[in-house]
Amino acid sequence: MNLKSMEQCERSRIERWSRFQLSYNWKRIGLVFTITIFIALIVLKFIEGEPEWIRGFLKRGLLVSLLIISLSKEKFEDEMITSLRAKSYTLAFIIGVLYTLVQPGVDYLVHHYVFESSATNTFSYFQLLFFMLFIQIMFFEVLKRNR
Repeated sequence: MNLKSMEQCERSRIERWSRFQLSYNWKRIGLVFTITIFIALIVLKFIEGEPEWIRGFLKRGLLVSLLIISLSKEKFEDEMITSLRAKSYTLAFIIGVLYTLVQPGVDYLVHHYVFESSATNTFSYFQLLFFMLFIQIMFFEVLKRNR
């Protein structure tokens, strides 16, 4: 196998993964799961003594359901929708990086000058991933409606 054919094989694999999307029906399923899990997390906030693993499980489920919404096709998928989707992923990534850079400073200011200092305030992967997926979905919907 020569270098040119290996390069073409790798390129086709990357292209195949870059075009991966779920069918339109998955968007509804993801939306139902997102709403259900979000309500369950709100209810768990007011229940005392629940096991911590339930909250972690629901948070991971929320991330998966947002990812399902993000990866689902539109009813009528064309080049414009593909371009808007790429722009929304780009904006979500840039805003996510900025959020990651600014959040610790804001957290420090709020918890040391406004509220009493607490050691339990940490920046988690869940916050970043939720924020990025939510921003991507919202930007995509706004861009889609304003095209």
